[in-house]
Amino acid sequence: KKPLDEKSPADYGADVKPRLKVIKTEEPGGRKAGVKVKSVAELVDKLKNEAGVL
Repeated sequence: KKPLDEKSPADYGADVKPRLKVIKTEEPGGRKAGVKVKSVAELVDKLKNEAGVL
């Protein structure tokens, strides 16, 4: 096998120091409970009237 040369980013003139600063992190809010529907008509009705999608 050929030996592998190990090179660092500095060998290529690359600057790898971090440029971003983390100000804060927070957990996303919880999801609402889902609703089961019994028919396609009921689903379409909920999408039109409650969700405003259709």
